[in-house]
Amino acid sequence: MQNYLYLGLAIVCEVIATSFLAKSDGFTKLLPTAVALVGYGISFYLLALTLRVVPTGIAYAIWSGVGIVLVSAVAYFWQGQKLDAPALAGMAMIVGGVLVINLFSKTVGH
Repeated sequence: MQNYLYLGLAIVCEVIATSFLAKSDGFTKLLPTAVALVGYGISFYLLALTLRVVPTGIAYAIWSGVGIVLVSAVAYFWQGQKLDAPALAGMAMIVGGVLVINLFSKTVGH
């Protein structure tokens, strides 16, 4: 279970880093650039800890699926990005895929 805590924290750090990367203006603004780089560093460290136990494909499916949804939510609420029906439907399918993997796949290393 601790490995999934690491994965969850890695995802949160990656979402923060990606959100600040968008604000870094091509690495020209110091504070958002620093937050992005530190966030990615912590995120990859935590992902590496996760991969000691959780299979790479499963961890990455969760990482990318949850990350896409959370980054989109942050972009919507913090950066004013609009999400149309196809974008929301696509994200729902991603979440569904992550759930199928976690609930039904025998590959998941719990």
